[in-house]
Formats: sequence, structure tokens, C-alpha cells
Amino acid sequence: MASFETDYLIIGAGATGLSFADTLLKESDAHITIVDKHAQPGGHWNDAYPFVALHQPSAFYGVNSLELGSRRKDTVGHNAGLYELASGAEVTGYFHKVMHQSLLPSGRVRYLPMSNYSGIQEAQASVQSILSGQESQITVRKKLVDATYFTPQVPATTPPKFKVADGVRLVTPTQLTQIWQSVDRPKNFCILGAGKTAMDAAVWLLTCGASPESIHWVMPRDSWLINRITTQPGIEFFEHSIGGVAKQMKAIAEATSIDDLFERLEASGQMLRIDPTHTPRMFHYATMSEGEVQLLRQIKQFIRKGRVQVIERDALVLAEGRESMPANTLYINCTASGVEPRPSEPMFQPGRIVPQLLRAPLVTFSAAVCAYVEVHYDDDALKNKICAVVPFPRDLSGYVTASIANMVNQVSWSQNKKLRQWMTDSRLDGFSKMTASIEEDEHDKIAILMDLRANGMAAMDNVKKLMASA
Repeated sequence: MASFETDYLIIGAGATGLSFADTLLKESDAHITIVDKHAQPGGHWNDAYPFVALHQPSAFYGVNSLELGSRRKDTVGHNAGLYELASGAEVTGYFHKVMHQSLLPSGRVRYLPMSNYSGIQEAQASVQSILSGQESQITVRKKLVDATYFTPQVPATTPPKFKVADGVRLVTPTQLTQIWQSVDRPKNFCILGAGKTAMDAAVWLLTCGASPESIHWVMPRDSWLINRITTQPGIEFFEHSIGGVAKQMKAIAEATSIDDLFERLEASGQMLRIDPTHTPRMFHYATMSEGEVQLLRQIKQFIRKGRVQVIERDALVLAEGRESMPANTLYINCTASGVEPRPSEPMFQPGRIVPQLLRAPLVTFSAAVCAYVEVHYDDDALKNKICAVVPFPRDLSGYVTASIANMVNQVSWSQNKKLRQWMTDSRLDGFSKMTASIEEDEHDKIAILMDLRANGMAAMDNVKKLMASA
């Protein structure tokens, strides 16, 4: 049995764990050990489908010390005119670079891939190699960091929760890209699921030439979507990004109900929906361009009878009924939950840190802030006060809770000179840098900031009434 000591033991080499480790390494002299079950850094990105890409710009994803992408704007495709979105392959390559060209060369990071963490007792953690079975006993001098809180399910590694009859052709999005090898090509497609994976699969099918008439889409709940133009980090998008937040606060301040709120957000260009005739009941921060939404609106055959229970050879059995299906249909399983609902918990605990959202939905920024606060502030009570967890929305009203929590955190951080300066310098927080760069004579931008403050205060006043209507 191997044994060694470390200051921080990080469980998970995905986006959260690597972002936390990167900031911890730069802000302290700590020794770090990272344990992960995958063979390569990047967490769930290693299991992602080939056509996956970031929802939001590469400019503020990843770790703080290393740029992802080149801050170029796309000139072709459905994201044209907006900042680049790294593909899955680019993200995994980037995280490999983070590990092997930044973390490990420091001499203060140990990386244990293909390993399972089995628990910790009295500062003694146990880790076992998946390949050899060899156990390692690790003495944790400071804290265990559980970076698995946001670990999502992905179709490639998640078995379906419904029954499938013999003879039914069911594939994951990864297998979908390999159907060119099939002798019996499908004539029809049926997408199962309503989340971002399903949307990506639909975009891929249409882009690759499938006719909209050949596609059925099982959509238990429609989703409100963030308009990607509101997430752009460049100063030229100030009116859309910072101005967008001001419009969001205005909508919360003036809304009379949750449905009224989202209608206001849609009218002001903040939110999109695929089917304009159907009211969405889900919001999970899925982000799309207007071009992608227009493409998806070509699909007309939606099946809204709840979740799939059984796929028979010629029909779907759903929670709310049965739907006959055409022959030679290929079913695409996109039902894995990208965001598992978990209760929030204190981020800083005795001997343990659980990175969670501090600014929804920015996972890597939140992890970097968590690491910075761990190094530069003394007791857990103060750290938890600075790092107030933003709960991930479970329903439409959760959007209000998360938006207000984001705003409260931002106001708190703006009053902390040391933290405020670090955020302004952080590449993961392009919006603080954007607002800090405004000159005195830029009256239009100053007016937007004033609207944001006024709307934010009005939104706070209306939150209780709005939530009571939910």
C-alpha cells in the first residue's frame, strides 16, 4: 500500500476540480492531489458526443491562468457574429494542456487518473487504482475538495430508464454520428428528451441533411432558452450583456407572475423558445443563438405525452398515452439528466470544501472564486458569507431565486476591494472587466449601469410577491 501526504485532495479532474486547483496553485504554496476515475483530465467531457460544444463563449470557460480559444468571432454557421464556442475535442485538449503544461510541471500537483476515491476518516483518505487495484493512503493536511457536485449524467454512460422491445433501433448521440456505417439507413428519427443534448442532436441532424419531416421529438417539457447574444464578453456587446442583466431585473421588478416574467424576458430579447405556440415549463440555463432556434423551428412533429415508458416496434408508450411511430425509425436517447437536482450545502465545512455555483451558470468561475476565498480569508463562517451558494433552478421560479442570488453576491463582492480587484483581473469574469473599463464620457454605458442598479433594487422589492404567485 502506497502512502503520502498532501494539503488538498481534490476529487474530480473535471472543469470544477481543475479550475479550483489552478487558482489554488497560483494563490498559495499548497501541495495538491487530484483523483479521477477517467483516464484523462476533463471529467464528463471525455464521454461527450462528438458534436458537443460549449453553450456559452470559450472566453470565460476553463481555468483562470490559461485562455481557451483565441477570442475570435465565428463568421459562419448559426453562431456567426458571436464569440467562438469550443468543441468537445477542443475542451478535452485544453484540459489535457492545463494538466500537463501547467499543473504537473509546478511540482506541487500529483494526479491519479483511473482511480476511485473510497472515503476519508480522520484525515486519512483511501484511493484505489482501477487498473491494478493498488490502494493508496493519503494524509490530507488541510482539506478534501469534493469537485463532483456538478458531475452530470451523459447518454454514453447512462442506461435508459425505459424498456426497449426487441428489434428497436436505439442509439446514443455518440452512436448517431456512426450511422453512415449502417447498411440499413434509417428513414425516420425520433429524439427522446428535451434538454440541451436533444437540441444539439436536432441541430446536428438538420445540419447534416435530415429533413424536418423525418424527425419526431419527444418533449416532456419545453424549455426556456437564454439568448446567446446576452452572454457575449466583448465591450461591443455591452448593451446586450450588461444591458441584458438590467432588462432581466426590470422584468423581475414588473412581472405579476412567473409566466408574465418569462413573457417579458422573451419580449426584451433575453429568452428564446423553440415552439412559440407552447409555453415552456423548464429552465436549466440552456443557451442558444437565434439562428439555432430558427433552425429547430423547422421541426413540427413534437410528442408531448410525458416521458417514455416503453419503445415498442411500432409505437411509443408514454406516461400520458401512446403514440404510433413510422417504420424504420431510429431512436436517439438524449434522456440522461445533464443537471441532477441536489440540495445546496455550505461550501466550506470542517476539513471539506464543496464547490457550488456562486454565479449561475458559471461553474468554472465559481470554482475559481471558491479557491481564492479559501486561500485569502480565515474562518469558514466568513468564507461561507462571501461564497453564498446560488441554487440551480429546478423549475421556472428557480430562475428568479438564482438571478437575485447572483445579484446579491455581485453587490457583496463589489464592496470587497481585494476580491473585486482579483475578479476584474480574472479572465473567467469578463463582465467585471467590462464594467470597470467604462470611461466617464461613455454616457450610454453609464446610463445602462444606473438602470441596472435601479432595476435591481426594484426587483428585490417584487421578489416575495412574484414567488408567492408561483
